[in-house]
Amino acid sequence: MTVGSTDEARTIASALIREKLAACVNLIQPMESFYEWEGEVRNDSEIVLIAKTRRTLFQALEKRVIELHSYDCPCVVALNIADGHPAFLQWIAAETARS
Repeated sequence: MTVGSTDEARTIASALIREKLAACVNLIQPMESFYEWEGEVRNDSEIVLIAKTRRTLFQALEKRVIELHSYDCPCVVALNIADGHPAFLQWIAAETARS
């Protein structure tokens, strides 16, 4: 995901952790984005959020991010975890177990 401010990134990250939709959210900044929007080429500084979660929670995570996000068309995409350290993957599962 990308957002336009540190405050928005922290708000989204905190909500995803509190609501058990992600085990961890990394904020990477600054990032420079070039894109076309409404017929105009734009260039903005953004923050990247990487949320570690389970595939089964993606739709709920996406819905929550859209509710909190300020953009009309936020970037919310899933990248498949092909493999990983088993203990870390188990930690993700444990931290996103919703009661």
